Amino acid sequence: MNGWGTAFRRGRGIGPRGAEPGSEHAARSTGEPTDVEAEADAESDAGPTPAVVSVVLVVVILGFAFEPGVVLPRPAAVPMLLLQLATCLPSTRRLRGAWTLAAQILLSPWSGLPGFLGASVLLIVERPVRWPLFLVVVLAAGPLAPGDGSVHSVLNAIGNALAHGLIIYALTRLTDLYTELRTTRGALAEALVTAERERAGRDLDAVLGTALADIIRLAGQGTRAARDMVAVARAATERVRAAPAAQSADGAQIPGGALTPRLVWPIVVATHVEYLVVGAAFLLGAGLSGLRIAAYGGALVTVVGLQAYHSLPRPPGVRPRCVAWTLGAQLALALGVLAAPDGPYPQLVAFAAASVLIVLPGRTAWPAAGMLTALVAIALLVRTDGPGVRGTALLLLDIVVIASVFYGLALLTGLVHQVREAREALASLAVARERRRIARDVHDLLGYGMAAIAMKGELASRDPDRERAERHLADAAALADRALADLRAIPGEGPEFTLAEEVASARKVLAAAGISVRVRGETDGVGGAIGMVRVDGAEGAEGAEGVEGVAGVAGVAETLFATVLREAVTNVLRHAAGARRCEVVLGPGLLRVADDGRVLPVPPRKDGTGAGGGGNGLRNLRERAAAVGGVLEAGPAPHGRGYVLTVHLESPAASASASSSASG
Repeated sequence: MNGWGTAFRRGRGIGPRGAEPGSEHAARSTGEPTDVEAEADAESDAGPTPAVVSVVLVVVILGFAFEPGVVLPRPAAVPMLLLQLATCLPSTRRLRGAWTLAAQILLSPWSGLPGFLGASVLLIVERPVRWPLFLVVVLAAGPLAPGDGSVHSVLNAIGNALAHGLIIYALTRLTDLYTELRTTRGALAEALVTAERERAGRDLDAVLGTALADIIRLAGQGTRAARDMVAVARAATERVRAAPAAQSADGAQIPGGALTPRLVWPIVVATHVEYLVVGAAFLLGAGLSGLRIAAYGGALVTVVGLQAYHSLPRPPGVRPRCVAWTLGAQLALALGVLAAPDGPYPQLVAFAAASVLIVLPGRTAWPAAGMLTALVAIALLVRTDGPGVRGTALLLLDIVVIASVFYGLALLTGLVHQVREAREALASLAVARERRRIARDVHDLLGYGMAAIAMKGELASRDPDRERAERHLADAAALADRALADLRAIPGEGPEFTLAEEVASARKVLAAAGISVRVRGETDGVGGAIGMVRVDGAEGAEGAEGVEGVAGVAGVAETLFATVLREAVTNVLRHAAGARRCEVVLGPGLLRVADDGRVLPVPPRKDGTGAGGGGNGLRNLRERAAAVGGVLEAGPAPHGRGYVLTVHLESPAASASASSSASG
């Protein structure tokens, strides 16, 4: 074999790809993606399975091992190869340890694969001994290598050991990282949701917990503190019913990682420098004229340098700048040396083929790389001074291995970027969803308590009967205790309450406000059969019939109906001026709350925005109903006075399915 065909047959380099072009999501032209759509996108971006990714690592290791003159004449290379696969693959990583390293040390002198030992040293030995020991293995590969002992032979052996060791180490670390990130992509979301709940708990306790504690304290001071208690309750109510500010995960501390670029950069530099050094040593020892050395050296430096440029780690979807010019120049120089008068030098085409695989889209890259390889085969076979059929086959194998190494490392680098971004996207969605859930629960669950406390305080301050006023204050303190318990439960899984409790509470609170309550209906198909329930009057509803009558409602319907009823009662207290009657109707998959009050306009908030669309309460209730396949309708009563709020669930089966999905 002539020229670099001999010198560079085993001088292989690596380089990480920036990204697969086109892997970045196309921006949506209209509207915002829903959480479900965004989560599906993030899951789809999680990449191929670890088993598929491991194939890249296996191909590269086999390409390094199955070189002519290594595996077949040296049986020690076979167990060396098997030990290397066991050390590197994620599925057998548990076998990695001192015993595999010791076995490879014993096999290394007879296997002809010192780069494998170097990679295992980097993977198994702890810092700070790891890198000095790797350097010893690399330097020892020179004197132990077969050959004539020339400078080029020694440098070539050292360069191969260095490149092989760094490549296998990098690919293994990237495969391990990819597997870990993909397997634990939900763990980051869980950790951030937990942290968000803790943060929300602290913030809620600081703002509303203090207010509720003050209400309980003022309620214990008697009627003289009633007006102060009302002021505190109203101020807290405004905080509760303000629009939730946090609708996204902005500000969430999502840990990023610079491991991939930090790992790849030195390997890119080291392996390309190694190839240049070995190539320069060969040119200087080839006896060429100064002009030819300069021409070939310039082609070598340019092709390898452009390969390093194309291989630098970049975010997914980002291509090298001026790639059309750089790739064109690399292809022209690599193909030009095939026609060199001193003999064909096909290894540079391997670098160009790797660049093609790295920077071009997959549909174009693979056919283009195949055409380059075929072109090399034709050029070598038609030359009279070519290496012949056997030599051409060996050179083509070398080209395929070099291109595969470059592309494999680039592919894994891009996949690690991709799965990390998908992991962080899932975490962002989880945090945003949790923030919305907490804000919605604060509004829906505490607004009722605050409004009832304010009403009780007003009644206590106006009631001339001291004993009755004291009962109102005691009720206010009990409501504050309940609201405080709900407040502390919200950052967790949320407070638990039943429709029966909400009916009893609504009946009591509305009765205190002078509003007659009527509860009637059937709950067959919603959670059980209770027959017909009817409770009339503010004072005559003290029996247990109204409470027990809704005990059959269960599951998602009960949770939704209880939440809707609580918000509906809040709206009656706050916005139904002059209301004297309130009717609660239950049916199969149905809840309707109607009053006869005069609807008060919702004032704009202090930031100048209106309440449009019914305010935060109705928007939250619509979201809750839609989440379980229901529909919420709200508006003025048909006869022109009063307000009606209705929730329809599609069917009991739909409710059960929605409940199961929500719990999962």
